Amino acid sequence: MSRALDPALLAILVCPVTRGPLRWEAEAGELVSDAAGLAFPVRDRRPVLLVDEARRL
Repeated sequence: MSRALDPALLAILVCPVTRGPLRWEAEAGELVSDAAGLAFPVRDRRPVLLVDEARRL
């Protein structure tokens, strides 16, 4: 997914583990929590913020 994530949505999303900020990785189509060391997928332009679905960095 190379499309940009809505900046307004990104501003309100937080990591479900740390409650810290997420950054958008457009090439991978993931939201990354550097603090938790996790990358959460975005499917059909919808963030999947489930720890079981996240990829460890």
